[in-house]
Amino acid sequence: MKKVYVFLADGFEDVEALIPVDIWRRGGLDVTTVSTTEFPLVQSAHSVNIEADMMFEQCEFSDADLLFLPGGMPGASNLFAHEGVCKAVIDQFKAGKKVAAICASPAVVLAPLGILDNKLATCYPGFEQALKKATYTGSLITVDGNVTTGEGPAAAFPFAYELLGQLTDHQNARQIADGMRFTHLMER
Repeated sequence: MKKVYVFLADGFEDVEALIPVDIWRRGGLDVTTVSTTEFPLVQSAHSVNIEADMMFEQCEFSDADLLFLPGGMPGASNLFAHEGVCKAVIDQFKAGKKVAAICASPAVVLAPLGILDNKLATCYPGFEQALKKATYTGSLITVDGNVTTGEGPAAAFPFAYELLGQLTDHQNARQIADGMRFTHLMER
């Protein structure tokens, strides 16, 4: 079973974190939510309190198949301010393993770490000026090698299905999308 860690910082965007967690667990991935705060309870950008599965200090990320950074503000800034998160993401990327970020996080976290240098990437409109060394696509989802970026809240479903397909197979992702009626929605 593929292992995914989802970093939660105060101010994370609710749907960008929780839709992927839900989809990936339905799809058979081993998903662990990780608090990057002093407490297991992390407050979203819209004041929803979520209890993370583990504290950052309890985690060993060497078994990660994917490290995921939800967006939201100040969630993305709080992720970038966490030295441990930055180190884990850089190590994951340098090992050739998957890194994903959505909304503000590609611009606020991945770009300053150099992870998007010479890559195609997307992010929430208005943050694209931070992608100075990347090629901004403006797409809902952009995949370039081991890095997947997403535009924002509306991209959470297709973003999560894309990564599920990468980590399992695209037939599994399609079955989960069909079961959740996402495919039907997109056919309308």
